[in-house]
Amino acid sequence: MARKKGYNYFYVAVIFIFTFLSFAITDDPKFAEPIPNVTVALGRDASLPCVVENLGSYKVAWIHIDRQMILTIHRHVISKVPRYSVTNDNDKTWVLHVNGVQQEDKGYYMCQVNTNPMISQVGYLKVVVPPHIIDTESTQFTVAVRENQNISLTCKADGYPIPKIIWRREDGQAINVERQKKVAAYTEERLTLVRISRSEMGAYLCIATNGVPPSVSKRIIVDVEFSPMIYVPNQLVGAPLGTDVTVHCHAEANPRAISYWMYNGVMLLPSKKYATEMIENSYRTHMKLTVRDLQEADFGNYRCISKNSLGETEGSIRLYGNVLKG
Repeated sequence: MARKKGYNYFYVAVIFIFTFLSFAITDDPKFAEPIPNVTVALGRDASLPCVVENLGSYKVAWIHIDRQMILTIHRHVISKVPRYSVTNDNDKTWVLHVNGVQQEDKGYYMCQVNTNPMISQVGYLKVVVPPHIIDTESTQFTVAVRENQNISLTCKADGYPIPKIIWRREDGQAINVERQKKVAAYTEERLTLVRISRSEMGAYLCIATNGVPPSVSKRIIVDVEFSPMIYVPNQLVGAPLGTDVTVHCHAEANPRAISYWMYNGVMLLPSKKYATEMIENSYRTHMKLTVRDLQEADFGNYRCISKNSLGETEGSIRLYGNVLKG
């Protein structure tokens, strides 16, 4: 009986020593590597890995610190946000998945193990947002201004990081900044054109970029309005009898002008005697008048006239006869 009690004590001692040694040689849970900081574009999927060694029977939890929200505990999703899930590809790696990332998902995420005391580590999810031009806070697509007046163009955009605004002219011409310097590009939200001239009319591009593709742009048409102006390259033109002669006027106007020729108080229309041609290029019009089979009655003053809603102007050309050299 005494020997049996001795064996019992021995077995209890062996079990105690084995248990003690098991605890002694088993390390506590620890993190094998830090959680990486992750950058993801809005609407894409993101993953945050947490690698834990010697987890044993302990549990891993994920917490969104910024929202003070418990997301997962071990393999169970606690959050009511359906875009969160967790996977465990082995005993060590616990991956938090965020599908279709939204801006409110940015911030610090904690991976926590329920040891005593608790251990945890933190990673950061950065959500970048491509630029978007805010039309309601920007200049409308077409604006009109009288020549020699000032006009300001505004372009506002949101996104993350904060977008940079770049102004360019669509035709590649330089931008005249406050009539002091000319630049190929201007980098402010507001572009002010001082005492604007007709040569500055056209399409201006507002480009918003923040390093997150795609960059976006808005096209704004600046319409500079002015009353007509006429330039006559040759005010005195001579031609022999019986020949055809062409005279020229160059008009500039915006809004578009009505342009025509007058002789002896009569508007000249296309006929066997007269041919008219108008070549338009933007706000410029090249006016041509051809008088066929020149006769004595055709000599005199021809007027080129241009008028729009802002005014009217004219040029004069004197046509005379000369001798055809033989």
